Amino acid sequence: MVNNTKFSMAALALVVSSGPSIVFAEEKTGGFIEDSSLTVLNRNFYFNRDYRNGQSSPTGNGYSEAWSHAIISKFESGFTQGTVGVGVDAFAMIGLKLDTGDGRNGGRSSFDVLPVNSEGKASDEYTKVGGAAKIRAFDTVVKVGDVFPSNPVVAAGDSRLLPESFTGVTATNTSIEGLTVQGGRLHAMSQPVSSNMRDNFATFYAGPVNSPWVAYFGGDYNLNKNVIISLYSSRLKDAWNQYYAGTGLNYALTDELSLFGGVNYYKAVDEGKKLLGEFDNNIWSGKVGVKYGAHSVALSHQRNNGNDDFDYLRQSDSIFLDNSIQYSDFNSPKERSWMVRYDLDMSSYGVPGLTFMTRYGRGTDADYSNANATYMRRDADGNPLTDQKRWERDIEVKYVVQTGSLKDMSFRLRQANTRATAFESDLDEVRVIVEYPLAIL
Repeated sequence: MVNNTKFSMAALALVVSSGPSIVFAEEKTGGFIEDSSLTVLNRNFYFNRDYRNGQSSPTGNGYSEAWSHAIISKFESGFTQGTVGVGVDAFAMIGLKLDTGDGRNGGRSSFDVLPVNSEGKASDEYTKVGGAAKIRAFDTVVKVGDVFPSNPVVAAGDSRLLPESFTGVTATNTSIEGLTVQGGRLHAMSQPVSSNMRDNFATFYAGPVNSPWVAYFGGDYNLNKNVIISLYSSRLKDAWNQYYAGTGLNYALTDELSLFGGVNYYKAVDEGKKLLGEFDNNIWSGKVGVKYGAHSVALSHQRNNGNDDFDYLRQSDSIFLDNSIQYSDFNSPKERSWMVRYDLDMSSYGVPGLTFMTRYGRGTDADYSNANATYMRRDADGNPLTDQKRWERDIEVKYVVQTGSLKDMSFRLRQANTRATAFESDLDEVRVIVEYPLAIL
């Protein structure tokens, strides 16, 4: 039976997305209507993942493949005038299946392109509809409802067809120049393949966790034009307390030559009812690099000193570690990893909008000897896995149209290869993403 609400929303999104891109040139005077925006993003998403050992795939056939299309509409109002202003944000999104099969839809795994039911069938379409009320006063904006936080400990992910979101209260303050402070308390999340805006929490490595809320607080401070410092903490109630410290550095030596780098550090300890077991972990990464004209090269090192996987909210971007890349996080207990990355901006060669990236990461010494029951991984004989290794190689090409009626349309090709010992999958992966953003208001 067709859900009429879903059908109506889909039709509305299609009508809106087919309209012309309009940008009003008049100066904004400030206000609920004057500062409003309506954007529509068309996202075409192709994803295949070839498991080199078929038994590792969720559907057992060694191959997952899906082609889909999303229409993501977002409305953001301005604020009413006065000392205290009010406003509203809203969104309507639809994901449409273009091609996949029951044997290659990825099942219920990290593939996560389309919803898959208990019978193993992918949905033809699914939707997300939500919104948030917001209040602005004294350089502080508070939002209540469906939100998209972005920080090192709670960050809504957007690496699949539809973005992830959370439900709760967030606040952001910018009273001090160069300093952004934010905090929030969230009581639900919505995975990229879920229409339900009130899902329970889940983590990437432990799975579902019956926690009533996650809260976070912290900030980013631009010490000067070359240095940024970040400090954050979060609590997934009855599961963990996480603490993050990070720095970003960028120093120009000449107009053509600059140095960049940074350090990221997380500490995670069990909390309350210890729903994910007992742990006391810390993991860090450091990066140094040089940029010369169109070229940049970076070298990074990462090390998990804990006895368990460093975990984070499922399909979120809440892992600001340099060696967390397309598939691998290089975050297993005691794991050490190195990565080299090269970037090229073709603007200097007469092709503005075209960029290229490749990287290679290698991890060693992963050891589950002292992992707790939640994160333990064992071999076929029941012994904890030790001396585990893996590598990943990624290539990405992206082009953004610079002028004309298709301005800002982007084409991105992402390819990854991973090989590992017993604790991870061997796989080859290709993603093709075409996005066309439209500014209606």
